Amino acid sequence: MKRKREIKTMSREIVLGAIKNSFVKLNPLKMYKNPVMFVVEVGMFITLLATIFPTYFGSTYDEVGYNALITFILFITVLFANFAEALAEGKGKAQADTLKKTKKETMAKLIKSDGSIKMVKSSELKKGDIVLCEAGDIIPADGEIIEGLAAIDESAITGESAPVIKEAGGDFSSVTGGTKVISDSIKVQVTVDEGESFLDRMIKMVEGAKRQKSPNEIALTTVLVSLTIIFIIVVMTLYPMAKFVHVRISATTLIALLVCLIPTTIGGLLSAIGIAGMDRVTRFNVIAMSGKAVEAAGDIDTMLLDKTGTITFGNRLAADFIPVGGHKKEEVTYYALVSSLKDLTPEGRSIVDLAKKMGVKVPEDILDGAVVIEFTAETRMSGLNLKDGTIVRKGSYDKVKEYIKEQGGEIPEDLDKEVEKISLLGGTPLVVVKDKEVLGVIYLKDTIKPGMKERFKQLRAMGIKTIMVTGDNPLTAKTIAEEAGVDEFIAESKPEDKINVIKREQAAGRLVAMTGDGTNDAPALAQADVGLAMNSGTMAAKEAANMVDLDSDPTKIIEVVAIGKQLLMTRGALTTFSIANDVAKYFAILPAIMSDTLPSIKVLDIMKLSSPTNAILSALIFNAIIIPILIPIAMRGVKYRPMSANALLARNLLIYGLGGLIAPFVGIKLIDLIISSIF
Repeated sequence: MKRKREIKTMSREIVLGAIKNSFVKLNPLKMYKNPVMFVVEVGMFITLLATIFPTYFGSTYDEVGYNALITFILFITVLFANFAEALAEGKGKAQADTLKKTKKETMAKLIKSDGSIKMVKSSELKKGDIVLCEAGDIIPADGEIIEGLAAIDESAITGESAPVIKEAGGDFSSVTGGTKVISDSIKVQVTVDEGESFLDRMIKMVEGAKRQKSPNEIALTTVLVSLTIIFIIVVMTLYPMAKFVHVRISATTLIALLVCLIPTTIGGLLSAIGIAGMDRVTRFNVIAMSGKAVEAAGDIDTMLLDKTGTITFGNRLAADFIPVGGHKKEEVTYYALVSSLKDLTPEGRSIVDLAKKMGVKVPEDILDGAVVIEFTAETRMSGLNLKDGTIVRKGSYDKVKEYIKEQGGEIPEDLDKEVEKISLLGGTPLVVVKDKEVLGVIYLKDTIKPGMKERFKQLRAMGIKTIMVTGDNPLTAKTIAEEAGVDEFIAESKPEDKINVIKREQAAGRLVAMTGDGTNDAPALAQADVGLAMNSGTMAAKEAANMVDLDSDPTKIIEVVAIGKQLLMTRGALTTFSIANDVAKYFAILPAIMSDTLPSIKVLDIMKLSSPTNAILSALIFNAIIIPILIPIAMRGVKYRPMSANALLARNLLIYGLGGLIAPFVGIKLIDLIISSIF
């Protein structure tokens, strides 16, 4: 059973830690990294000074209470924004702490140049060192198996308890520090220096505080800073304009106006959205090497998928029993079952399962005295020699034909036709023989994983093209592609074909995602915009990719793309909501401030707030409380629905654009009614 590493978003420890860090983040040396909220903090210090020295900032002593109240609201606004970021970071740090518990100081059996063993601490190992790992040992560092074969318990890293077989050579030779050898022994060559292990990288990736901003986030921050500068200039020009028309506006009121005009809502939530997006990927047991990779996944246009293990199970399973030579289906099914009773391969077990589902039974004592004939590469047949002398075999078409001719039997006229029909369908035919007589054919097919066709349909609805890559012949590839519902396929593919198709799609202006696990996949994983490597694969594949799936599930690329799209959509939705909020706040504050001096502007006073002071306070209070209200959405993400970009845009404009306009009108009016009833 899979061990979950999810940390509850609102657990007591995380919330208390976030509250504490909210105050720590008030340090201006930390706040300047969030320019919008830094402006709010600077404004808070100015209003604080205006509270202490009112006459120096255009206020009177009668307005000290008003100034103090504005200062407190601005303080709460900054604190709420810090809390959103700290909460997201706290969740990431909690996950990192969980991972750190697996990174213990392990003793390693270092093999010296003379072949002797020396016990050393894992922290003393260097790249290139060779260590011996025996049953029960913790693998001390990331490396490649250079000798031996062993079952590895990777549950400390992946959460899976089933052991994984790793051996020298091939695509499954890399091992991860912190995993455990549970059988046999292996020699491992260390491939990283201390502090650079896969586990170290995992810890760094999930610690939100160490997260680098993605290009999209940097671009949006630049836009928010530009808007803030524009509104600072606008507000600064209001003071001489007010003086010219003989309207007294204090520094506190101007700062309150500025805070209401700048995009504080998205400014306060932007960092939390990015951190939470990385966290959602981590909860899927995927380690993203950067925020850029997660966002790139949201913009993917083309997805490359290997057929075997991704679209299909990879094991050819029994789909039907076809009689030939005038025999009945029941007879073929019975002897196919008999021939597979001792066949422990996935194909053999599937034949037994299918035959039993069809209601076929065999005597309980049928195996008594029977001789098991194992499959070999030379004979390419397997079966049983029963105690009554009956010989039952199943095997490849060519080898069975040779066997029948040697036994003096005859080949049924319709055998070739049935075998060819199965081959054209992309399946594998196994011929069933009793003594020297051909009874029929077992149809083995590479079964498509349940739900794949629906998932490809969803990807198509998102505007993502799917390309299946397989080493199968064109006929088999075409059959699987049509059954799965992919848009395109590449048959008889070679490693360079993957790179060529990625380059072709990128040259057309598309972003490409692909999965892989072997060394031969590394160049294509590096070329793809989003490369998802399997943790069970080679170190070369993991180093070339920008994401690693700890569960080694190739289909997870589909979930990663959905998470990337959800991250982009969440940021876009809350930005839309924030800007719409600001439009509504203009109507709340500006008419209230100016209408007494400029009666013509009274036509814009559609909210009919009780007084200019209450209007400012109501807008500021709404501005502050909307941030914690939106924190759950920022952390959880806006629910993603597979649909076209235009449909998503229209939906978000309707919900978050229109909602962002209506919410402030309702909220500010309610706050105004509460304030006017109290004072």
